Amino acid sequence: MEQTAKHSARVLIVDDDPDILAFLQYNLNTRGYSTCTATDGFEALRLVRSFRPDLILMDVMMPGKDGITALKELRQTSGFESTAVILLTALSDEQHEISGLKNGADDYIAKPIKPELLATRIAATLRRSRKRTDADFMSFGALEIDRSDYCVRYQGLEISLARKEFELLALLASQPGKVFPRSEILQRIWGNEVIVGDRTIDVHIRKIRQKTGLELIKTVKGVGYKFERN
Repeated sequence: MEQTAKHSARVLIVDDDPDILAFLQYNLNTRGYSTCTATDGFEALRLVRSFRPDLILMDVMMPGKDGITALKELRQTSGFESTAVILLTALSDEQHEISGLKNGADDYIAKPIKPELLATRIAATLRRSRKRTDADFMSFGALEIDRSDYCVRYQGLEISLARKEFELLALLASQPGKVFPRSEILQRIWGNEVIVGDRTIDVHIRKIRQKTGLELIKTVKGVGYKFERN
């Protein structure tokens, strides 16, 4: 059964216990995730093609097709090889954890499940998954630029940039080493919104340098600017 909410991430919950399914779905829906549920590995593998989850919460011990077997098959399914998977189990057996991680699980949570811990682990797993697959995410050493939510982080700390500052940084970082002429920057960042001049670009570059404390944006005199990796 599918329940949707306004959120960018979709989570498929797989467990043969209806009470646990209801508990997990309620907690994730209240946090804004779109969710879908399955009661075994067979149903889960069918649903991944239609629901296309960003993350799967998968119980290990299920009748029919267990979680480890379903995970192995998922990792061999075209288009879903890198889908994030967190395994759930009531067992504290280290061998199950090792088996799950060896077969491609991203994380492992033992039951009983604590909602706050689960939410934290899901968020962390989605961030790691996004870094692997999302073209909107750029990483340069300790500097991270996420175009999906207009966020810049340096050494794990978020840096507050105005929207145009962010768009300018993201544009330059999208092609490290390329010199962007001023005319191209003006057109791609400001377009026909307002009439601005070269001085506007210089002011925004200065603010980016001040706020980040980094000198990754280099001035190419008489031409424009370029982004250089650390």
